[in-house]
Amino acid sequence: MAGGWARDGAVSEQIEASISDELARLKARRGPEGESRTHCAECEEPIPEARRKALPGVKLCIDCMQERDGRQQARGGINRRGSKDSQLK
Repeated sequence: MAGGWARDGAVSEQIEASISDELARLKARRGPEGESRTHCAECEEPIPEARRKALPGVKLCIDCMQERDGRQQARGGINRRGSKDSQLK
């Protein structure tokens, strides 16, 4: 079903393109590298051995990592449609 001037399947293509872009961004994101630390780089608390084995190259304890993840800003989306409705919030 096409809406307005869009051709059939345009909405599905838009959704698939958005998903592909996000997957590519996540794959390009680099994880921890190098030797795991025995103590957190921020608070100096010991990092459990199980965490060091599960995440090679880990530098932060779980609490500090959760705090850092909570501080990250949400990314703005890309307006692929360009319609006024998709630009309004």
